[in-house]
Amino acid sequence: MDRQAERKLGGIFQKLSPTDLVGAELQDSRLIYSVVGFMPASDFTDNALLISNLAYLLSQKGLNTCVVDLKVFYPNLYQYFDVKPNKRGGGLIRVLKSDKADFRDELIQTRHERLYLLSPSPYDLIEEYFDFEFEHLERVIETLKGMFDIILLDIPNIPALELSVGAMKYCHVGFFTGSERVDVAGNIMKMLDYVSSIGISTAKFTSVILMNLQNLPFDHKVLGDFGLKIAAALPAGCWRASCT
Repeated sequence: MDRQAERKLGGIFQKLSPTDLVGAELQDSRLIYSVVGFMPASDFTDNALLISNLAYLLSQKGLNTCVVDLKVFYPNLYQYFDVKPNKRGGGLIRVLKSDKADFRDELIQTRHERLYLLSPSPYDLIEEYFDFEFEHLERVIETLKGMFDIILLDIPNIPALELSVGAMKYCHVGFFTGSERVDVAGNIMKMLDYVSSIGISTAKFTSVILMNLQNLPFDHKVLGDFGLKIAAALPAGCWRASCT
């Protein structure tokens, strides 16, 4: 990742930190927003690339960081961290199923200090994830909050999936990610309207990170017209494999 992209991601990090540290070091303070979600709003976005780089930067700042891959049908963050995937029935699904599961056994330690991954197994069956409810995910997130300084959630854009909508409910702040696609604003509003219709606040998901920009004639103004804010705009080719 080049310096320009790192500064922009660093700006996101600053927004997540307390405004008044009262003389204490950052790693000795609790973050105001410790659970942060990222959800794609179009094709040509790569949440795993964004989240893995951001997680690496945060861990290098001295924060104990956990990344949770909620893409239960197609997990891929283990590839970005260059670690072995969980065996079937291990990792995320095990801690969702049982409040007796030991998280220390299910977390994958990356090669970087203070950086861990909680991931589904790519060998799990799809139907195994259909019966989970909001409360299962809430318990997992609450446990992780007691273990880590910050948790980054990679959330699939699947309205019918309880884990997807539940992640929007229980994270403290969220970002939609999108590219220069005409359907970005419409896709975001459809998801927000659905989430709002089932009684979940959408105020935390009003920021957008634009990715893989190639100077196409994208109408940035339309995002503002819908009440959305552009938190960062990352050009194509700005990434490096910093977390492997």
